[in-house]
Amino acid sequence: MRAWARQHRQAFAAALRRFSRGGLLSALVIGIALALPAGGFALLESLRGLATRASLDPQVTIFLKTELKRAEAKALERPLRADRRVASLRFIPREEALKELNEQGLADVTAALGQNPLPDAYVATVRSGELDLLVADLGKIPGVAHVQADSAWVRRLAALAAIGRLAVGLLAFLLALGLVAVTFNTIRLQILTQREEIEVSKLIGATDAFIRRPFYYFGLLQGVTGGLVALGIVAAALALLNHEVTPLAASYGSAFHFAFPPPGDALAIVLFAAALGWLGAQLSVTRHLRGIEPA
Repeated sequence: MRAWARQHRQAFAAALRRFSRGGLLSALVIGIALALPAGGFALLESLRGLATRASLDPQVTIFLKTELKRAEAKALERPLRADRRVASLRFIPREEALKELNEQGLADVTAALGQNPLPDAYVATVRSGELDLLVADLGKIPGVAHVQADSAWVRRLAALAAIGRLAVGLLAFLLALGLVAVTFNTIRLQILTQREEIEVSKLIGATDAFIRRPFYYFGLLQGVTGGLVALGIVAAALALLNHEVTPLAASYGSAFHFAFPPPGDALAIVLFAAALGWLGAQLSVTRHLRGIEPA
């Protein structure tokens, strides 16, 4: 057991020396490439959280027919509250709606109309469920002119986020192939420059596992360093974005910001990069050590 541990320590030390001499640049390339899907993942997760929070209390606005009298409009409150899918209900008289419209700078427009064009309305907070079915059912109530789902934008955002996740996944897959190729070529160059050393090692009885081990550690080091570089780039990019996004969100009364991936996801990115480095080393060592035999 001690001999096995000593061999691995020696192999890791040899890989570390080789990496310090010629692996940092390749690790930087890996980090820049990994930062693209990692940053995209962080942005999408932040937007997904925004959509999730917004969709916790979906609302629908129920516009009543303009010819309805106030008593008839108030009478609709009972059947609306009786629907178990409606969590809360608020009546908005047409006068209040007109006042809010005037406060938004449209007073001249409404004054030119000569009369209030807005109908009475109800705003209903909906429990989780089939929102589209509820909108259809509410639209069938006599006296209801139109029902608008105010959370439709949330569904659109969720659909766009799903497309974005697919795009990030495809990008990550393509870049992963490229990173394996980078490690493959780096290890190939390492093997070619140490060809004579490998031949001598085989002459004195070194096993294939002994010869391969430092190259595997080299690939792992390259991948781990690349993953850490990617996280550093993502952290810097998110900090720059949040510098502009935070005051914009605050102007809307929101604390939204782009969040750095949680520790578990950050660790997964580093481990993924390490796995790519090891895979590239495995393929390269298997491919190029076969042709090296002592004369």
